Amino acid sequence: MSYQSDLTAKAASAEGLPDPHDVVAKDEEVPLDALFSDEFVRAHSGFDSFDQMVAASPSDATTAGELGRVTDGEWDAFVAETTDFADESEMVFAAIDRWVAAELGL
Repeated sequence: MSYQSDLTAKAASAEGLPDPHDVVAKDEEVPLDALFSDEFVRAHSGFDSFDQMVAASPSDATTAGELGRVTDGEWDAFVAETTDFADESEMVFAAIDRWVAAELGL
């Protein structure tokens, strides 16, 4: 599956969108659990949470906070095998897209 964003089209037809800086500051990090909410993970995988997904990965990581223990190649392959996405980049893009849409009320 190749993820295609429809965020631009939604934003173009929306009225009264907040200033992006009111949603998230330039250097502010969005927590992993906000990006990879349980709802997002359940919709795109067989897991109930991102922690559960990370714990099932081919590493000794047991929580999202330990995701750095999973090598990039292993994580990409795991994401491709267990989610609707081809790799980590596609999954991250979809998660950010969903988060932004939710924050903007789209």
